[in-house]
Amino acid sequence: MSEELITINKFYDIYLDLKMKIETYHYQTGSLLPSEKTLADVYKVSRETIRKALTMLLEEGYIQKKQGKGSIVLDIKRLNFPFSGLTSFKEIQEAQNIQSETILVKNKRELAPKFLTNQLDLAPSQQVISLVRLRKISGEVVILDKDYLIDDKIRSIPSQAAKDSLYAYLESELHMNISYAKKIFVVEPATREDRQLMDLKNDTHVVVVKGEVYLEDTRLFQYTESRHRLDRFEFVEFARRKHSAP
Repeated sequence: MSEELITINKFYDIYLDLKMKIETYHYQTGSLLPSEKTLADVYKVSRETIRKALTMLLEEGYIQKKQGKGSIVLDIKRLNFPFSGLTSFKEIQEAQNIQSETILVKNKRELAPKFLTNQLDLAPSQQVISLVRLRKISGEVVILDKDYLIDDKIRSIPSQAAKDSLYAYLESELHMNISYAKKIFVVEPATREDRQLMDLKNDTHVVVVKGEVYLEDTRLFQYTESRHRLDRFEFVEFARRKHSAP
């Protein structure tokens, strides 16, 4: 292995270790990370390698550099439900230790609904697998997930896979390379279905994230709607301004 590749592996491994320690609150929000010199001694690397790892944390929104102080740990709770990422509910649940229950309401192969054939320009005879899942958190159903799997390669979805992790099944069992998604974020009046299946209390509207999900070869394979109770979720994207070089 070349010296350059070893260096890359080192700073990336350090980045992952520090990231994990921030996410598990080993380093608390608002606290300072150890100094570059201390980290270099701990990881037995050069300060330049530490700087590269810290730069990755900076760009990902985990720390903020403050002159004369060092690296301040930022509040990572704002990343609880990333809007821009292509992340399954199961992955978010495990990363943030959310105690929840998934209730599978529907798992059926059927003709694509008319709104979908119109929106995606599909043939009227297009078949899809329609999944409806409820996410129950703290005893209340606060998310209604509706998925339509369009790719003909997907003939059926085992109910346990639908309840556990759809993407894990598609990637590990069907070897599908899920790549990117187009999403929109809207607030809509609650439907009769929302009121029947979710614990909306007196809410008249729900937050909806609609997405078209594509494979690595650019084929559309999934349309999804994730419908959320207003008071339980906040979608926040970390943004950092990139300054032009002088």
